[in-house]
Amino acid sequence: MFRINILISVLVFSLLLILTSFIKNQTRITEKKIFNISKIINSKETDFNESQLDFFYLSSPSIIEKKIEHLDRGQYVPMEYSKIFLSISNFIELQNKVAIQGSQNDKKKKK
Repeated sequence: MFRINILISVLVFSLLLILTSFIKNQTRITEKKIFNISKIINSKETDFNESQLDFFYLSSPSIIEKKIEHLDRGQYVPMEYSKIFLSISNFIELQNKVAIQGSQNDKKKKK
């Protein structure tokens, strides 16, 4: 009788251990899928926000003209094409280049 109780206990423990590891692996797989989908959603939201901004800018030139008329002509300077960025990554790349050049210029001045 004592051996049957031990055998049942070991079987139940083994079954629970196997079920726990199976559930844990399934949870890990689900979390990875959720993370990947979240990355895709974030990139889509960024694209959507940029597209929405472009739409508002391009669809309302009359509003822009009215705002420009209210500005003092001496203070208004059109933006150069080189200062318009197609995405945030282009802006960050330019900022990194400027920072690197600035640090190189500082090193030259110190010598």
